[in-house]
Amino acid sequence: MSLVKYEILNAVVEYGSLTKAAEAQNITQSAVSHAIASLETECGFSLLNRGRSGVRLTAEGERILGFTREILRWTERMNQEISLIRGAEIGTVRIGTFASVSTQWLPGILKQFRLHHPGIEIKLWEGDYAEIEGWLAGGAIDLGFLSLGDASPFETIPLQKDRMMCILPLEHPLATENSVSFDVLLEQPFILPKWGGDNEIERLIRQHAAKLNVVYEVAEDQAIMAMVRNGLGISLLPEMVLQNHINNLALVPLTGDPYRTIGIACPSLTNLSPASRRFIEAVQKWLLLSL
Repeated sequence: MSLVKYEILNAVVEYGSLTKAAEAQNITQSAVSHAIASLETECGFSLLNRGRSGVRLTAEGERILGFTREILRWTERMNQEISLIRGAEIGTVRIGTFASVSTQWLPGILKQFRLHHPGIEIKLWEGDYAEIEGWLAGGAIDLGFLSLGDASPFETIPLQKDRMMCILPLEHPLATENSVSFDVLLEQPFILPKWGGDNEIERLIRQHAAKLNVVYEVAEDQAIMAMVRNGLGISLLPEMVLQNHINNLALVPLTGDPYRTIGIACPSLTNLSPASRRFIEAVQKWLLLSL
């Protein structure tokens, strides 16, 4: 078995296609097929199911994939350590991120990071909280930006508190209030952000043992704001999401100033690669200087 075959298997799983995996690896599709077939022969069972909708792991492949990712991760970490010993910085960091971090933080962070660490490649995986947690658990990414809850299966570094705001149409009776209590929201038609995972809205609902009058469940923040502007209901969104998008909206803090804590999560802080450590340091420095 070889590392190249493990890399090809992971690429096929990531892209769900032999053709797209070949393009990403800069090799031919026949080379991808040959590598997978060779790996399946060495294992003694099929790793992939091939169909019209693409390729998917078999049950046996699911059991093997995590080991290949661990081998590749530790090989990458060893290569990075060797480079550091030689006085160079190289490596790859795979990062899970959600929309507001991608929009508000990452452009500035990545600009500075590329300037100071040109030998380190950053690969971004954007999804919701649940997807990022799944990628971390499965070893697909090295680090993930998350809204940190009370309990997490990962090791985490808190970065910033992000206040939750009630958003209302400008003409709403509550729009001129200095703050609104969560109980008041129960009386209003509510547009529920559908973010996946254990998110801050669900935690607030549990904390208040409340049942909101949900009229719509919407995943996209921009859609939520548009619906509120048009008087279809009110909602809650983090302040960071609302930056540069407050036209024709009233923003009112919740009583008690509840917030989400944005942080970076990883399976183990102790076992981070040098490149991952450099990225975390860059994030912390950028936040200190920019916010």
